[in-house]
Amino acid sequence: MSRHVEVTDALADYAAVRGSWPDDEVVASLRAETQALGPPAGMQVDAAQGQVLTLLARLIGAQRAVEVGTFTGYSAMCIARGLAPGGRLLCCDVSEEWTAIARRAWAEAGLDDRIELRIAPALETLRALPATEHLDLVFIDADKGGYHAYWDELVPRVRAGGLLLADNVLWSGRVVAPAADDANTRALQAFNDAVAADDRVDSVILPAFDGLTIARKR
Repeated sequence: MSRHVEVTDALADYAAVRGSWPDDEVVASLRAETQALGPPAGMQVDAAQGQVLTLLARLIGAQRAVEVGTFTGYSAMCIARGLAPGGRLLCCDVSEEWTAIARRAWAEAGLDDRIELRIAPALETLRALPATEHLDLVFIDADKGGYHAYWDELVPRVRAGGLLLADNVLWSGRVVAPAADDANTRALQAFNDAVAADDRVDSVILPAFDGLTIARKR
Protein backbone atom coordinates (compact mmCIF):
# COMPACT_ATOMS: atom_id res chain seq x y z
CA MET A 1 0.00 0.00 0.00
CA SER A 2 1.29 3.44 -0.91
CA ARG A 3 2.16 5.71 2.00
CA HIS A 4 1.06 8.73 -0.01
CA VAL A 5 -2.36 9.78 -1.23
CA GLU A 6 -2.68 10.70 -4.90
CA VAL A 7 -3.21 14.46 -4.95
CA THR A 8 -5.81 15.03 -7.63
CA ASP A 9 -6.92 18.51 -8.69
CA ALA A 10 -10.11 18.02 -6.68
CA LEU A 11 -8.16 17.08 -3.54
CA ALA A 12 -5.78 20.03 -3.98
CA ASP A 13 -8.75 22.38 -4.31
CA TYR A 14 -10.33 20.84 -1.21
CA ALA A 15 -7.17 21.50 0.80
CA ALA A 16 -6.69 25.01 -0.54
CA VAL A 17 -10.15 26.29 0.39
CA ARG A 18 -9.64 25.06 3.94
CA GLY A 19 -6.48 27.09 4.46
CA SER A 20 -6.51 30.36 6.37
CA TRP A 21 -5.87 32.44 3.25
CA PRO A 22 -8.35 31.43 0.53
CA ASP A 23 -8.10 33.24 -2.78
CA ASP A 24 -9.47 36.76 -2.60
CA GLU A 25 -10.52 38.78 -5.65
CA VAL A 26 -6.99 40.00 -6.42
CA VAL A 27 -5.47 36.53 -6.15
CA ALA A 28 -8.25 34.95 -8.20
CA SER A 29 -7.75 37.55 -10.92
CA LEU A 30 -3.97 37.02 -10.94
CA ARG A 31 -4.31 33.27 -11.15
CA ALA A 32 -6.82 33.57 -14.01
CA GLU A 33 -4.56 35.97 -15.94
CA THR A 34 -1.63 33.62 -15.44
CA GLN A 35 -3.60 30.57 -16.60
CA ALA A 36 -4.46 32.46 -19.77
CA LEU A 37 -0.74 32.47 -20.67
CA GLY A 38 -1.01 28.80 -21.58
CA PRO A 39 1.92 26.40 -20.97
CA PRO A 40 4.05 28.96 -19.06
CA ALA A 41 1.32 29.02 -16.40
CA GLY A 42 2.79 25.77 -15.10
CA MET A 43 5.53 27.84 -13.48
CA GLN A 44 3.07 29.30 -10.96
CA VAL A 45 2.87 27.65 -7.54
CA ASP A 46 -0.56 26.35 -6.62
CA ALA A 47 -2.86 27.79 -3.98
CA ALA A 48 -1.93 25.34 -1.21
CA GLN A 49 1.78 25.95 -1.74
CA GLY A 50 1.17 29.68 -1.63
CA GLN A 51 -0.48 29.24 1.74
CA VAL A 52 2.56 27.30 2.96
CA LEU A 53 4.79 30.21 1.95
CA THR A 54 2.63 32.66 3.88
CA LEU A 55 2.56 30.41 6.94
CA LEU A 56 6.31 29.80 6.98
CA ALA A 57 7.01 33.53 6.72
CA ARG A 58 4.68 34.16 9.66
CA LEU A 59 6.06 31.30 11.73
CA ILE A 60 9.55 32.78 11.77
CA GLY A 61 8.47 36.43 11.91
CA ALA A 62 10.26 37.12 8.64
CA GLN A 63 11.11 40.73 7.89
CA ARG A 64 13.71 40.42 5.13
CA ALA A 65 13.06 37.97 2.31
CA VAL A 66 14.37 37.23 -1.17
CA GLU A 67 12.65 35.43 -4.03
CA VAL A 68 14.61 34.16 -7.03
CA GLY A 69 12.19 33.72 -9.92
CA THR A 70 9.00 35.76 -9.68
CA PHE A 71 7.03 35.04 -12.88
CA THR A 72 3.61 36.75 -12.52
CA GLY A 73 3.99 37.45 -8.82
CA TYR A 74 1.72 35.02 -6.98
CA SER A 75 4.37 33.43 -4.75
CA ALA A 76 5.79 36.87 -4.00
CA MET A 77 2.33 38.03 -2.96
CA CYS A 78 2.04 35.06 -0.61
CA ILE A 79 5.44 35.69 0.98
CA ALA A 80 4.82 39.43 1.31
CA ARG A 81 1.51 38.82 3.05
CA GLY A 82 3.33 36.71 5.62
CA LEU A 83 6.01 39.26 6.48
CA ALA A 84 6.12 41.00 9.83
CA PRO A 85 5.20 44.72 9.93
CA GLY A 86 7.82 46.72 8.08
CA GLY A 87 9.03 43.64 6.23
CA ARG A 88 10.46 43.77 2.72
CA LEU A 89 10.71 41.23 -0.09
CA LEU A 90 13.29 41.50 -2.87
CA CYS A 91 12.24 39.74 -6.08
CA CYS A 92 14.76 38.73 -8.75
CA ASP A 93 13.63 38.09 -12.32
CA VAL A 94 14.64 38.77 -15.90
CA SER A 95 11.23 39.12 -17.60
CA GLU A 96 9.69 42.56 -17.91
CA GLU A 97 6.66 41.03 -19.64
CA TRP A 98 5.65 38.55 -16.95
CA THR A 99 6.57 40.75 -14.00
CA ALA A 100 4.43 43.57 -15.41
CA ILE A 101 1.49 41.35 -14.44
CA ALA A 102 3.04 40.95 -10.99
CA ARG A 103 3.45 44.68 -10.49
CA ARG A 104 -0.23 45.32 -11.22
CA ALA A 105 -1.36 42.57 -8.87
CA TRP A 106 0.87 43.75 -6.04
CA ALA A 107 -0.48 47.28 -6.38
CA GLU A 108 -4.08 46.02 -6.37
CA ALA A 109 -3.32 43.96 -3.26
CA GLY A 110 -1.73 46.92 -1.47
CA LEU A 111 1.63 45.15 -1.32
CA ASP A 112 3.76 47.18 -3.69
CA ASP A 113 5.24 49.13 -0.78
CA ARG A 114 6.84 45.98 0.63
CA ILE A 115 8.05 44.32 -2.59
CA GLU A 116 11.08 45.45 -4.60
CA LEU A 117 11.57 43.96 -8.06
CA ARG A 118 14.97 43.94 -9.74
CA ILE A 119 15.12 42.98 -13.41
CA ALA A 120 18.60 41.52 -13.88
CA PRO A 121 20.37 38.16 -13.76
CA ALA A 122 19.71 36.90 -10.26
CA LEU A 123 23.34 36.18 -9.45
CA GLU A 124 24.19 39.83 -10.09
CA THR A 125 21.45 40.94 -7.72
CA LEU A 126 22.38 38.42 -5.02
CA ARG A 127 26.09 39.22 -5.16
CA ALA A 128 25.29 42.90 -4.68
CA LEU A 129 23.53 42.20 -1.37
CA PRO A 130 25.33 42.77 1.93
CA ALA A 131 27.45 39.78 2.87
CA THR A 132 26.08 39.78 6.41
CA GLU A 133 23.51 37.30 7.75
CA HIS A 134 20.54 39.62 7.30
CA LEU A 135 17.88 37.53 5.51
CA ASP A 136 15.08 35.66 7.25
CA LEU A 137 13.58 33.71 4.34
CA VAL A 138 14.51 32.94 0.75
CA PHE A 139 12.55 31.13 -1.97
CA ILE A 140 14.28 29.75 -5.07
CA ASP A 141 12.00 29.00 -8.02
CA ALA A 142 13.89 29.87 -11.18
CA ASP A 143 16.13 28.18 -13.78
CA LYS A 144 17.07 24.78 -12.41
CA GLY A 145 20.65 24.96 -13.60
CA GLY A 146 21.16 28.02 -11.42
CA TYR A 147 19.83 26.56 -8.16
CA HIS A 148 23.22 25.56 -6.74
CA ALA A 149 24.77 28.96 -7.48
CA TYR A 150 21.81 30.80 -5.95
CA TRP A 151 22.02 28.56 -2.88
CA ASP A 152 25.72 29.28 -2.46
CA GLU A 153 25.08 33.03 -2.55
CA LEU A 154 22.08 32.93 -0.23
CA VAL A 155 23.07 30.56 2.57
CA PRO A 156 25.78 32.86 3.97
CA ARG A 157 23.30 35.76 3.94
CA VAL A 158 20.54 33.98 5.90
CA ARG A 159 20.50 34.39 9.66
CA ALA A 160 20.63 31.47 12.06
CA GLY A 161 17.11 30.10 12.31
CA GLY A 162 16.15 31.55 8.93
CA LEU A 163 14.63 29.44 6.14
CA LEU A 164 15.73 28.58 2.63
CA LEU A 165 13.07 27.12 0.33
CA ALA A 166 13.53 25.65 -3.15
CA ASP A 167 10.72 24.58 -5.46
CA ASN A 168 10.42 21.79 -8.04
CA VAL A 169 13.16 19.68 -6.47
CA LEU A 170 11.43 16.39 -7.35
CA TRP A 171 10.87 17.54 -10.96
CA SER A 172 7.72 15.49 -11.59
CA GLY A 173 9.51 12.43 -10.20
CA ARG A 174 12.31 12.51 -12.75
CA VAL A 175 15.02 12.97 -10.09
CA VAL A 176 14.79 9.24 -9.31
CA ALA A 177 15.19 8.21 -12.95
CA PRO A 178 18.13 5.78 -13.16
CA ALA A 179 19.59 7.50 -16.21
CA ALA A 180 18.56 11.16 -16.34
CA ASP A 181 19.24 12.51 -19.81
CA ASP A 182 18.24 16.16 -19.51
CA ALA A 183 20.14 19.06 -18.00
CA ASN A 184 17.40 20.19 -15.61
CA THR A 185 17.04 16.76 -14.01
CA ARG A 186 20.79 16.36 -13.62
CA ALA A 187 21.05 19.86 -12.14
CA LEU A 188 18.33 19.14 -9.58
CA GLN A 189 19.86 15.80 -8.65
CA ALA A 190 23.17 17.53 -7.99
CA PHE A 191 21.46 20.34 -6.08
CA ASN A 192 19.51 17.94 -3.87
CA ASP A 193 22.68 16.00 -3.06
CA ALA A 194 24.52 19.23 -2.23
CA VAL A 195 21.77 20.45 0.12
CA ALA A 196 21.61 17.09 1.87
CA ALA A 197 25.36 17.28 2.49
CA ASP A 198 25.39 20.96 3.53
CA ASP A 199 26.27 21.09 7.23
CA ARG A 200 25.20 24.73 7.46
CA VAL A 201 21.52 23.75 7.38
CA ASP A 202 18.99 21.21 8.57
CA SER A 203 16.85 20.28 5.58
CA VAL A 204 13.99 18.13 4.37
CA ILE A 205 12.34 17.62 1.00
CA LEU A 206 8.57 17.83 1.31
CA PRO A 207 7.15 15.32 -1.22
CA ALA A 208 4.23 17.58 -2.07
CA PHE A 209 3.53 19.97 -4.95
CA ASP A 210 6.56 19.28 -7.20
CA GLY A 211 8.89 18.79 -4.25
CA LEU A 212 9.71 21.62 -1.85
CA THR A 213 13.04 21.83 -0.01
CA ILE A 214 12.70 23.41 3.44
CA ALA A 215 16.03 24.15 5.10
CA ARG A 216 16.75 25.92 8.39
CA LYS A 217 20.06 27.72 8.79
CA ARG A 218 21.97 26.42 11.80
